[in-house]
Order: sequence, then structure tokens, then C-alpha cells
Amino acid sequence: MVLLQRGDHSAFGELYNRYSVKMHRYFYRMLGQDEILASDHTQDLFLHVLERPQLFDAKRRFSTWLYAIASNRCKNVYRAWSRKPATLELADRPIVAKEISPPEKLDSAIFNDALQKAISTLPDVQKECFILRYQEELSIKEIVEIIECPAGTVKSRLHYALKYLANNLQAFNPKPSEL
Repeated sequence: MVLLQRGDHSAFGELYNRYSVKMHRYFYRMLGQDEILASDHTQDLFLHVLERPQLFDAKRRFSTWLYAIASNRCKNVYRAWSRKPATLELADRPIVAKEISPPEKLDSAIFNDALQKAISTLPDVQKECFILRYQEELSIKEIVEIIECPAGTVKSRLHYALKYLANNLQAFNPKPSEL
């Protein structure tokens, strides 16, 4: 990023190659698993980086700075969504089997679909913390920098997110008598 700030535009290609897939995955998870929306926001994010390299503070980690920008973009989308009339929710979409799978794969697919639906119903602040921690595998310290709140708040949000998900996914936890 420092090279890009100095005018070396070839450095942008390296940044894009390193982070575009991660950022696309982040937007996909945060924005209702909408592939087109995730792609649009990924491109906008990197356009922002290319057009405004001077906004990067070399004292920070680039990845943390990039996630912070992406997080703010998601918050803007949530605000826009909250102003629109209610539409079909992700949880209301039918599950469509694409192919016949062995039982293990089918079980895993059903669980993953239920997990994604449950994640999508979390409050935005809990969803963001959960995705950053458990799906993007960032540390608590990095999340604190990204969302700009105390570590205790991040931990609390994660606690309540995990509690909510555990309650909503109990059907996938076999009872001791079933083992």
C-alpha cells in the first residue's frame, strides 16, 4: 500500500490479488449471500483504495484498514435496507437440492443452509462480529480496530451471537440418548 501511495500503480494489482477473494467472501456473507451485491461492493472497495491511497495510515495493518472500510460499506447497505419496505428474507427462500448427494454431504448442506439462515437473522452488530471472528478468522484485537469499539463489547456480541445460534440450531445437536 505504501508503494501505491508513492504512485506505483503496479502495487495495486498485488493488493487486489491478495485481498479480493477475502473481501468478496466477506461482502457475500454480510450482505445476504447475494453474489452480485458482493461483487459490486468488492469492486467499489478496491476502486476506493485505488482512488484514495492517501487515506491509508502506514502505522496500521492494511487488512484491518480494508475490513474497516468494508464494514462501513455494509453498515451503509443495512441503513438503506432499513428504509425500504420488507422484501423476501433469506430465511424465506426455499431450499433447492442441486444434486443427489451421499447422506453425509446432504446433512452437511442442510446444516450449512440452516446456519447461514440463522446468521442472517442475527442483529447486524452481532452478525458482523461473528463473521469477522469465525468466518474471516480475525482476532479480537483486529475486530476492535475494524468496528471501533471496546474488546469487551466485541466479546459480548460474540457471546450473544453464539448463544442465539446454539438455540436456533439445537435440532442438529443429537441428544445423548441418540448417540
